[in-house]
Amino acid sequence: MDKAAVLLELKQIGLVPVLRADSVKEALALATAIAAGGVTVLEITMTVPGAIHVMRKLAEERPDILIGAGTVLDPETARMCILEGAKFVVSPALNLKTIEMCHRYTVAVLPGALTPTEIVTAWQAGADVIKVFPASAMGGAKYLQSIKAPLPQVELIPTGGVSLSTAKDFLEAGAFALGVGADLVNAKAMAEGKPEIVTESARKYLAIVKEFRAAKV
Repeated sequence: MDKAAVLLELKQIGLVPVLRADSVKEALALATAIAAGGVTVLEITMTVPGAIHVMRKLAEERPDILIGAGTVLDPETARMCILEGAKFVVSPALNLKTIEMCHRYTVAVLPGALTPTEIVTAWQAGADVIKVFPASAMGGAKYLQSIKAPLPQVELIPTGGVSLSTAKDFLEAGAFALGVGADLVNAKAMAEGKPEIVTESARKYLAIVKEFRAAKV
């Protein structure tokens, strides 16, 4: 899948679950539960023990899932993730060398930025989409809307503070897609042997995105 197709799928699904887990086994179980709900995009964070193994295994066994690498802080880590099957690279902060590395491999790059200056710097450096993190700390959807007003051409994914109750607000504010953390990637539910809770949550998020977009047609 080339970069254009990856970005199109990210936009169509409209959700990027940020997968954090305490083990490879837990991460794979969460990935399965989320995909069962129809959300076939996953950001595997480098904070997961054995994150590279998770990416490799998912790339081999679940070609239906669009795998991204998250919490990537440097170009060396980005390259390693790309070689193991990551189709997009996400960071909580802006590292220009990481953007350059992703360009070298023609892989979608979604660096983190928060202030208008950081966002414009990332965009000018060639970021495909910019992760606004932590969005909740700056006022949530209202902040995103304020940024989009002078920068309508810059694609933004808010992360931090996205929940079932705020998802529609972020979409209305102009989000390219939604970065969703623990509200969807519910490790507690998995630990209690209730993957259906995660699957149902994924369905609910997907329904919000679809309903919002249908209303805009």
